[in-house]
Amino acid sequence: MKVINIHKRVINQPKHKVSHLFKSLTTSNDMIWPYKNWPAMRFKKGLEVGNKGGHGQIRYTITEFKEGNHIKFKFTKPHGFNGFHELRINSVGKNSSEIVHCIKMSTTFKASLMWLIVIRWLHNALIEDALINVENYFSEEKKKNKYNFWVKLLRAYYQRKRIKTITFN
Repeated sequence: MKVINIHKRVINQPKHKVSHLFKSLTTSNDMIWPYKNWPAMRFKKGLEVGNKGGHGQIRYTITEFKEGNHIKFKFTKPHGFNGFHELRINSVGKNSSEIVHCIKMSTTFKASLMWLIVIRWLHNALIEDALINVENYFSEEKKKNKYNFWVKLLRAYYQRKRIKTITFN
């Protein structure tokens, strides 16, 4: 199956200010990634081309990185995810920027089912949380993502599974 999944958000700030936040990605002071509600994004050697990392069960390798502009990751897990995801910051005016997160991949049959039933829903909620983090950084009025029933159910299932794994293994 061919998968193209795109999330965009216009931020009423110039690109250099939005880009500043992206320098914190994967650090202990990460201002983008919603690590309080989702598995943290980790890279053993930081954000450099060739470094391997991921979040939760998703693994990838950095294939392109231009600080303040974009980062591109090639999927290595789950098996059957053949493609990449990337995060870009585009200037759309003197005082506004657009953040774009894009997945482009082809999936095997098993991976397609996993994407359609589980991962897509969780991925969409996670990315929206990250985009809200950026918006909230520049805004007095704080937004919060409202998860749909399916996302709430999947998160409860995985949280319970994680607790059992930690408790009994």
